[in-house]
Amino acid sequence: MRIGELAEKAGVSTRALRYYEEQGLLCPQRTASGQRVYPEAAVDRVGLIQQLYTAGLGSRLIATLLPAIDARYVGPGLLERLLDERARIAVKVAELQEAGRRLDVLIDLATHPGTQPCPASLDQAAARESASA
Repeated sequence: MRIGELAEKAGVSTRALRYYEEQGLLCPQRTASGQRVYPEAAVDRVGLIQQLYTAGLGSRLIATLLPAIDARYVGPGLLERLLDERARIAVKVAELQEAGRRLDVLIDLATHPGTQPCPASLDQAAARESASA
């Protein structure tokens, strides 16, 4: 199939497919005139690439990981990189949860104004709420 058809079936732009090719994530065949031709399996491959990006992995790691996925074997070095990525993502999740908690405090302050003066920080307001609960 041609690049436009793959883009439509996979739900991505042709620009994304060209980027995946530049990064070595997708390797189309070429016609005599240089047009890209993809096998039907490329639809699933693009879906996998998107899932790996959504998981927070970068294109370099994805390029290393795809052959390991195809071989159904992740060596110790690559496993260590994946574990590091998971730890990095866990830190980001904790930071986002903290940001959400601060927003909850701000929303509570905005929707339930009290007689207390405005707190110097959202952490101080959260501590005050916890103490009164």
